[in-house]
Amino acid sequence: MNTDPSSRKQSIAVGYIFAAAMGVLLLQWLFTTYNTVDTIPYSEFEQLVAQDKVTEVSVGQDVIQGKLKDKLPSGKSAFVTARVDMALAEKLEAKGVAVTGVPSGGLLQTILSWVVPMFFFYLIWIFLGRRLADRQGFGGLMSIGKSRAKVYVEKDTKVTFADVAGVEEAKFELQEVVSFLKDPKSYGRLGAHVPKGILLVGPPGTGKTLLARAVAGEAGVAFFSISGSEFVEMFVGVGAARVRDLFEQARKAAPCIIFIDELDALGRSRSPGAFGGYDEKEQTLNQLLAELDGFDPSSGVILLAATNRPEILDPALLRAGRFDRQVLVDRPDKAGRIAILKVHVRKIRVGNDVDLDKVAGLTTGFTGADLANLINEAAIAATRRNAEEVSFSDFTVAIERIVAGIEKKSRVLSKDERRRVAYHEMGHALVASSLTGVDPVQKVSIIPRGIGALGYTMQRPTQDRFLLTITELKNRIAVLMGGRASEQLIFDGDVSTGAADDLQRATEIAIEMVTKYGMDAKVGQRTYAPKPQTFIPAAQDTIVSAAEATGREIDLAVRDLIDAGDVRARQILEKRRADLEAGVELLLANETLTAEQFAPLRSSGAAGDEQAAA
Repeated sequence: MNTDPSSRKQSIAVGYIFAAAMGVLLLQWLFTTYNTVDTIPYSEFEQLVAQDKVTEVSVGQDVIQGKLKDKLPSGKSAFVTARVDMALAEKLEAKGVAVTGVPSGGLLQTILSWVVPMFFFYLIWIFLGRRLADRQGFGGLMSIGKSRAKVYVEKDTKVTFADVAGVEEAKFELQEVVSFLKDPKSYGRLGAHVPKGILLVGPPGTGKTLLARAVAGEAGVAFFSISGSEFVEMFVGVGAARVRDLFEQARKAAPCIIFIDELDALGRSRSPGAFGGYDEKEQTLNQLLAELDGFDPSSGVILLAATNRPEILDPALLRAGRFDRQVLVDRPDKAGRIAILKVHVRKIRVGNDVDLDKVAGLTTGFTGADLANLINEAAIAATRRNAEEVSFSDFTVAIERIVAGIEKKSRVLSKDERRRVAYHEMGHALVASSLTGVDPVQKVSIIPRGIGALGYTMQRPTQDRFLLTITELKNRIAVLMGGRASEQLIFDGDVSTGAADDLQRATEIAIEMVTKYGMDAKVGQRTYAPKPQTFIPAAQDTIVSAAEATGREIDLAVRDLIDAGDVRARQILEKRRADLEAGVELLLANETLTAEQFAPLRSSGAAGDEQAAA
């Protein structure tokens, strides 16, 4: 059951206000109905005084109250009348006009005139002011320090370990948490206790949040889910108060799971040069550290957190006794991708020609989220062509769309540009087919795609690779230089701007070879590159911490690697000039060549070409 404590308290407050207003109206009705005082005109009061029927009188500023010897026709002996001006009353009585005063509203009416408007404006403040404040991120004033965690139970998560695939090691680690929550006594029979905190680390889209929800679904306990950014507010101390409130709620609901997504928003490392400790994020982090030290793991409260930037987390947060265990949720291997694809293809109608093993081979490096998106894109492609089921060709179209981008049908190239692009792309393809250790060519096209790409040569690995040799990296540089080498060969050195992206990628590989992997004999086997991000790729600092002379050697080494790759590519294309011309004519006629159409152009003596080029 998904409950929101703040909205529930707000509804209760509105109910109390409505009940109070109804009570005040009921009292007013009773007071009016059972009032024992009769209101009479002032002229009648004078007549009663003249007839000596009044026993006592209380004269006020606005009204006159009294009692009679005998009862009035209404059956009441007490009366009240409004006090009027005597001179005016005499003039009106002389003309035979009955004089009646208007009494004041009394104490009840005075109170209602103040209370009812206050209730009205309070209701306006609740329904408008609080909603506006919530949209602006401030929250209600009465609940500003309350936790905003959403609470789930087993039937609401609807996710179990059967819905999570490709991360078997992480599932095994978290299965222990489920076992402890279900039966803590037998789990701790040897004195072991479950870790206080478990940190799920891995690239974006690998299923960290899905795993946490699956733990809650398997254990069937309360699941407090909140993002790290929910603790951060503009007011100092609010985040710390929310941390205290969250753990207080969790202790009351034990056994339970607290899941904090994007922990890096809350637990970023504290700057060593900062003065004072009154920053909001630092106060919130300190409170979280204190809560992690304060709760007993045997109480059944387990903290799960997820982040894709563990390198920026505070060391005090990661020490033993707080987050005792870190579980890596990495990109799946081929077997994992097949398992993930099997989970997602249940939702679509798949054709008999779809081989998930082959699809998994073409999606090396894809995360679980990428594979889910691939399935959806393939289904959309099949729907677009009014098919009854999703075929393998739809999967290839989806992979092409994800990797290379959408087709730019509105971008029309001239005849000369199409021919130059064809030579450029065929140069990449022929060099790739002539070298070993490079990804095979899956498709060659001169149809513009994505941002700025006038054509593309798609290479997809068929197996997972974890190590690359210096020869394979040099071959990759040669493949990237194949497009520029083809233009130099055909157009007599009159090259175009089409190789800008190829040069950028070749330069990045060469820089990493020299500064990161120590693959140049002159520069030496030491690293000059800054420490990279763990999971999120970012633009690395190009400033190398080296002496001026060493920096020049690095620049020369990078240039030599790229020049050597260009020379190798030109040598291969000169030997295969006939294949280059035939491939360009075929590409201009079809615009796109698949792996099967490109197969006849592959040199049967690729190994010999490789040896000659070397």
